[in-house]
Amino acid sequence: MTTHIPPVFISHGSPMFALERGQAADMLSALGRQLPRPKAILVASGHWDTRSPAVSTTATPDTIHDFYGFPAPLYQLRYTPPGATEVAGRAAALLRAAGVPCAEEPTRGLDHGAWVPLLFMYPQADIPVAQIAIQTRLGPAAAMAVGRLLAPLANEGVLLMGSGSITHNFQELDAAAPAGYAAPWVNEFVDWMAQQIASGNEQALLDYRKLAPHGAKAHPSEDHLVPPHFALGAAGCKGRRLAGGVTLGSVSMDSFVFDGSAA
Repeated sequence: MTTHIPPVFISHGSPMFALERGQAADMLSALGRQLPRPKAILVASGHWDTRSPAVSTTATPDTIHDFYGFPAPLYQLRYTPPGATEVAGRAAALLRAAGVPCAEEPTRGLDHGAWVPLLFMYPQADIPVAQIAIQTRLGPAAAMAVGRLLAPLANEGVLLMGSGSITHNFQELDAAAPAGYAAPWVNEFVDWMAQQIASGNEQALLDYRKLAPHGAKAHPSEDHLVPPHFALGAAGCKGRRLAGGVTLGSVSMDSFVFDGSAA
C-alpha cells in the first residue's frame, strides 16, 4: 500500500537562506526526516506564475537562479534531482479530467522557491521533483481548487508542497533588525493565519485580506500566499505550525504541515 504524504506549505524566505543555516534550516531538515519518504515532489512555488496551470515535465531540471545582486557563492549552488515527469503528467491529467487546461513545459527548471527549501529537506537530491505554476491573478480560491483536484497524488506517495512566504513585503525589510526581532504586525498576522489553519477555517483563509490583522500589509501581492492555499486544498484538513523564526524583521519563516493535527 502506498503511503499517504501530508501536504506542506514552506516559507522559503530570501535566496540567502540557502547559505545561512539557522532555525528555519534546522526545522526543514527535521521535517524531511519526519515525513514519510515521498516517491516524488510536486512544488507550487510563488516564483512560477502563469495565466493558466502548467507543469514542468523536464527529466533533468536545471537550478534556476532567479534573483540578482547576491554574493557569488549563491550562484554556484546547484540542486539537481531527477525530474518527476510521470507525476507531472499525472497532475496534468487530473486537471484536464476536471476541465482545467494544463500545459506541459519540458524545459522548465527549479526556481529558488523549490530548490532552496529542498536543499535542507532532501539534501541528497535523490527524490524526483516537478513544479506546478500558480495563477496569482485568480486568487487563493483558484489555488485551493487546484490543490483539491491534485489531492489524489498525496495518497500515491507524492509530497505536494506549496512554497512561498507567510509574510512577504519588500518595503518592510529591515537589514539592521537584530537577530530574532519581529515587527509586531508580523506576529499578529502569522498568529491569525496559524489559528485559522489549526481550525481548518477555509473561508476565513480565503478572505484573509479583509479578516486578518495587517492582511494587505503582509502581502501587497498574493503570489507568496497562494501556495498555502494550494497545500490546504490538497490536504482538505487542519494543519500545524512549524516555527522557523523571523529574518530581516518582517520575513516570517514559519511553515505548516497539513496532517489534520492542530498541535
